[in-house]
Amino acid sequence: MAVPGSLRRQPASRSLVSHCTHHHIVVFLLTFFSYSLLHASRKTFSNVKVSISNQWTPSCRNSTAPELQPYELWNSSHLFPKAEEATLFLGTLDTIFLFSYAVGLFISGIVGDRLNLRWVLSFGMCSSALVVFSFGTLTEWLHFYNKWFYCCLWVVNGLLQSTGWPCVVAVMGNWFGKAGRGFVFGLWSACASVGNILGAFLASCVLKYGYEYAFLVTASVQFAGGVIVFFGLLTSPREVGLPELGADEDEVSVEEDANRPLMGSDDVDDDDRNYSIQAADSDNEPKAIGFFQACCLPGVVLYSLAYACLKLVNYSFFFWLPFYLSNNFGWKEAEADQLSIWYDVGGIIGGTIQGLISDVLQKRAPVLAVSLLFAVGSLFGYSRSPNSKPINAVIMAITGFFIGGPSNMISSAISADLGRQDLVKGSSEALATVTGIVDGTGSIGAAVGQYLVSLIQENLGWMWVFYFFILMTSSTILFISPLIVREVRMLLHERHLRMLAE
Repeated sequence: MAVPGSLRRQPASRSLVSHCTHHHIVVFLLTFFSYSLLHASRKTFSNVKVSISNQWTPSCRNSTAPELQPYELWNSSHLFPKAEEATLFLGTLDTIFLFSYAVGLFISGIVGDRLNLRWVLSFGMCSSALVVFSFGTLTEWLHFYNKWFYCCLWVVNGLLQSTGWPCVVAVMGNWFGKAGRGFVFGLWSACASVGNILGAFLASCVLKYGYEYAFLVTASVQFAGGVIVFFGLLTSPREVGLPELGADEDEVSVEEDANRPLMGSDDVDDDDRNYSIQAADSDNEPKAIGFFQACCLPGVVLYSLAYACLKLVNYSFFFWLPFYLSNNFGWKEAEADQLSIWYDVGGIIGGTIQGLISDVLQKRAPVLAVSLLFAVGSLFGYSRSPNSKPINAVIMAITGFFIGGPSNMISSAISADLGRQDLVKGSSEALATVTGIVDGTGSIGAAVGQYLVSLIQENLGWMWVFYFFILMTSSTILFISPLIVREVRMLLHERHLRMLAE
């Protein structure tokens, strides 16, 4: 008996390889490094906090102050009486940035679906670079120190940096279709981790000359990247006369029916599958979907709430891991910074492998569920890691694999699936809006989490912080449990039909 077309398993890379051109490679690299540069500037701020704190404290508390001239200018320009208050203010700036970034994601997603994605992304990169330059370099050159000015700049920076993720995910969604999306987006979502490493490298190279030069180098590279994006990025295949994604996939739509976006509707006719998000005929330009309409799409709210819990854990490792290693094990700050890279390495590998597995299964939620279950165990194990750098690095990489991997999948491949499901195809722009909703909700969770982590650690200790991480990871599974059940049932049903067909 012949196997129904909707049940045939097709190689995940078949369509991807056959239709990949040099334009796809250029788009992949430009979007990858554009977001890497945005993340690099965030990492630069994280890496120079000690130097900034020393600069903002008076001479009686700061051993480096006598080197600053003139002496009267230094004593009249300090912001805080002691380093602890300066460090607390730097933490407040992190929270301010995350909240403004979260609000900006909701706005940027809507704007990205209504304006040219290249313009929005380039504007965000260049403007953010100017703000970073003003914050870290210009104020130091002018010896201008003001808490309210710093807060305002960081609010603006959060809003401008929020233009990055919705735009790059939307552009990638226009160029890379359903076939191999999990693997491609899993590999591509390593851009954030690469940005962290790049930011740490750039800052370390010039930090000996002063923290202002770390901001100068990062801002200059980011501004140059924004200019390159403006002149070099193609937002859709239509701009170079290539077939649209819908046209490419229409010829194999029957064979790859089971490989359609995970949130697809089953009651839509097969002959209505020719659609594109950003690329459309000029005489029938699709209209952008509304914010509340995007929230009502199947799976958007559930994945947004799940990502709020998961991004809280992921970003807590980003902000607190070096501090935890130094505080808990007494390791040097430089050693802790270098060791923390293994968490990012685990996340890169996890996102790529798990994305590939989800392509083979043609389902995302079950892969997330299995990974998050292992994440609970790895968190429990890492909380009891011995005072050994090699063992700690191995467990840290495993933890990054099972936490960073699902986080990368939700923010990239799954967001693209949600924004390109059947309910919006052919008539609406939705990908950037949906991406903004998912990542914006996640950023709110991450912002709240940074305060909760410090509160729990101060009052209960690090062990309870890890218990809190386990609770948030379990909540992630709980939020997507309806999707997990539905997709597991679909897998079992497809397997049963194939067995009958044989």
